[in-house]
Formats: sequence, C-alpha cells, structure tokens
Amino acid sequence: MALSDAEVLEAVQRASRRAAAVVHTGLRRDLSALAAIASTAPLVGAVGTLLGIVGSFRGCGAARSTCMAATFDGLAHALAPTILAFLVAIPAWLGYRYLKSNLETLDLEMSNASVLLVNYLSVFLGVRRA
Repeated sequence: MALSDAEVLEAVQRASRRAAAVVHTGLRRDLSALAAIASTAPLVGAVGTLLGIVGSFRGCGAARSTCMAATFDGLAHALAPTILAFLVAIPAWLGYRYLKSNLETLDLEMSNASVLLVNYLSVFLGVRRA
C-alpha cells in the first residue's frame, strides 16, 4: 500500500523529532557526567585535605618546636588534594558550560534543519499545510 504525500510528510516529521530526541538525550547524559565531576571534585579534595590535616596533628606529643614544624609541613602536604581537586573541577566546569551552550545551539540547528526539510518536502510533494 502506497503512502499519500501527506503521510510521507508526517512520517518525516516524526522521524526527525525522534532522531533529534535521541541525539539530545545521549549528549545530555554525557553532560550530566561532566557536571557531576565538576561538582564533586572539590568535595573529594576537601575530604583529602581534612584527612591530611588530621594526620599532620598526629604524634604532636613531642617538644613544641618539633610539633610545630611537623604540623606545618603536614598542613602544606594536606593542601595538595584541594589544589588537585580544583585543577580537575575548574576545567570540567568550563567544559560543561561550553558544551551545554553548544548543545543548545545544536538543538536549535536540528530544529531548523527539520523545518527546512519538511518545508522542502511539502513544496516538492505539493502538500498544502494548515
């Protein structure tokens, strides 16, 4: 059974909407993972820093000057996880914002391409649209 021109046009519209939704969903899922990395990296770094600070105070029963030197050295090392966390979080956040902006642009471009295709087909097939 042959489809009418209007049915072909409707099928093209449905297929283009479905394809756009599939692409958008896949890209959005990947963006969610990048957002999770950007938001949790500082927290992981803070936990590492806190554990490092606790470790730097351990064994401070010695003389005061020895304890101070050991504590400051331990504090300097304890800040390393925070620095590393920000080195991960900041680029992840910037990448997330950039890619999210590009996703919105891609959505608009896919919508425009779909409208152009349907308009071209409606003229080519001679289907009047309401």
